[in-house]
Parts: sequence; structure tokens; C-alpha cells
Amino acid sequence: MSGANALRGEAELRVDGRVLVLRPSFAALVAAEAELGPLFALVERAAEGRLALGELACLFWHCIQERPETLTREAVGEAVVAEGLAAVTPALRVLLGQILQGR
Repeated sequence: MSGANALRGEAELRVDGRVLVLRPSFAALVAAEAELGPLFALVERAAEGRLALGELACLFWHCIQERPETLTREAVGEAVVAEGLAAVTPALRVLLGQILQGR
């Protein structure tokens, strides 16, 4: 898998030693919204510092492009914890920016 393409609004997330591409496609965002509620409210919570760890992992999970069959949602959450919030914030910013601004 190649790296993230900034022109597509993609970001990268490291999980279990693999670099995964996060792409906020329409289908991915609809799936995340179905689980998390309106995306604008998600952005507002993030701006206010109230985005829960589970919400962050859920958004990343749905945006993983070419998700390996062996990858679990729990592994994504554990990767967020292992990497630390400071390390995954750039990927979150990219995704939230795409939600607000589009391409």
C-alpha cells in the first residue's frame, strides 16, 4: 500500500507496525455518521476538546482504505493509545478538515 495522498485528503495511521491510509470517502463518512451521529456535532466536540477516544477510533476505523482482513477495530483503538493523542492528532485534523471543507 502506498502512502497517503494529501490531494485526496488522506492521512496515515500506524497500527501494529503497518502504515494504514485513512481516506474520508463518502461511504466511510456515512458509516461513521451512522454510528457516531451527525459529523458536524463530532467536529464541534473535537473543537471543544470533548471527542471521546472511542469516537476517534471509530472515525479512523471507518476511514481505513484497504483495511486488512486481520485488522480489528480493537487494534485501531489500541494503536491510538499506543501512539498517543499527540501522534494521531495530525491524522484527525486532516479528516476533520475534509469533513468541513471537502476537497
